Amino acid sequence: MANKQTTNEYHDMRQHIEALRKAGLLIEIDREINKDTEMHPLVRWQYRGGIPEEDRKAWLFTNVVDSKGRKFDMPVLVCGLAGTPAIYEVGMDCKIEEVNAKWSAAIDAPLAPNIVDSKDAGCHEIVYEGKDLLSGKGLDDLPVPISTPGWDNAPYTSSSHYITKDPDTGVQNMGNYRGQIKAPDRFGMNTSTELRTGGYINWLAWKEKDEKMPCAVVIGCAPVVSYASVQKVPEGIDELEVAGALVGRPLDLVKCKTVDLLVPADAEVVIEGFVDTEYLEPEAPFGESHGHVNLQEYNGYMDVTAITRKKEAIISSWVSQVAPSESSVIRRFAYESRNASYLRNTLGIKNVITVKAHEPLTSLHRVHAIIFEKDTPRTEIWRAMYGLASFRQSEGKWIIAIDKDIDGENADALFWAMAYRCKPQHDVEIIKHQDGGHGPRDLDDPEDASVLIDATLKGSFPPIALPKQEFMERAAEIWDELGMPKLKREAPWFGYDLGEWTEEFEHMAELAVKSEYWQTGKVIAQQRRKDVAMNTEVRTLKDDD
Repeated sequence: MANKQTTNEYHDMRQHIEALRKAGLLIEIDREINKDTEMHPLVRWQYRGGIPEEDRKAWLFTNVVDSKGRKFDMPVLVCGLAGTPAIYEVGMDCKIEEVNAKWSAAIDAPLAPNIVDSKDAGCHEIVYEGKDLLSGKGLDDLPVPISTPGWDNAPYTSSSHYITKDPDTGVQNMGNYRGQIKAPDRFGMNTSTELRTGGYINWLAWKEKDEKMPCAVVIGCAPVVSYASVQKVPEGIDELEVAGALVGRPLDLVKCKTVDLLVPADAEVVIEGFVDTEYLEPEAPFGESHGHVNLQEYNGYMDVTAITRKKEAIISSWVSQVAPSESSVIRRFAYESRNASYLRNTLGIKNVITVKAHEPLTSLHRVHAIIFEKDTPRTEIWRAMYGLASFRQSEGKWIIAIDKDIDGENADALFWAMAYRCKPQHDVEIIKHQDGGHGPRDLDDPEDASVLIDATLKGSFPPIALPKQEFMERAAEIWDELGMPKLKREAPWFGYDLGEWTEEFEHMAELAVKSEYWQTGKVIAQQRRKDVAMNTEVRTLKDDD
């Protein structure tokens, strides 16, 4: 199948920022902003302050400091890739209604990359290796914000695209994972084990060979690279080739300096290194995209061998945690497209119009609406619902089949359809023994179910993944000083404890907002062990000497 996406305009990050500026979708902040206490809370207000979706913007911070007063020479772009659907349209160079077809065509016909020489790669304008990494030019040189001040134990990269490869086939994989800043030359890696992502599969393969896994992490890149990094493409397909297909031309890639991997030549910053496959070490707490704080787990870490960057690099940071957020917007359209394509093209259910994932607070995985053409056979409706429930390891507690006159994005409309178009004695099924999926984990009962579930809080729970009240209050003051639209606070607008927050976590979070997170990095380095599996929660080992 020939790829027909040949007229799209390709934007690197600089061109994308200029396109946002011209479209009136960019707020530029030149006043001093503390990345550890103020940046994300300030942007968070456009999601928790009653600001209409059409008035939300991308934010470019050009005067960034930390809690110690250190000034950084790199601007930070927040919500610049998918702060709203309008921003996503600029990055995809098409309207939202055209997104599904564009994704389907790109996944069906990936484009092999164009390999360029290092001297022609913007990401190699500056290269730091060896002792430079420990002399102020390592990870500490990157103005990575703290996403949920008061809960996170360090700055975490949120728009970090981890590139790895299968050691046998050489096929690369790119996935978006969070990365904890642990030391100037040590970086966290938390792949999604429940979704069996390519990065995790590759890590297992390198572990089997008893070798460290080469890895490159891109921070700041062309929008299509970011969009491809969150898409769930079939295993064995390189997401960078899908990104090329999205714009109708091969991407320019360059070989890394210290690892045998290819990265986008126009990337802003690339972190190179090797992920240990023998030892894991504690990682988190961190406010996750499912809307709660992810408590501490044993996860991978990378020993950094090089950091390469443009001379005037710009890094990006995604606002995630409680949805809606940039993270949910950037994932939503990719997930919806893949789900609908699977039902229509793989299962052959042609009467499926589209699939909508509910976004606010539920974060895309819990509630799905499948929209059907009129007079779709009942057997096809049920086949589609069962198909979506089994498509991935965990997808959907509520999967609702609706007619095309029901707005699948409106929760009130879904309740309306359930109230008057559903007879529970005939129209409801419960699928037991489902995986709990991406969210707070119940250690006593890890299984879940689709369709019907009691969602009330019945015990202790991790904190709500929003900055603590004091940081949101301070950010609200800055918001008012900037002359922004009047805030209308929507609960929850700050994070609070629900019973599973320890004094140890509190201490780490306090260190983080004081820009003292290196102390945490030193402590957790002493807790390394090789007798645990990836994603093992530390709290399960508290009684283990």
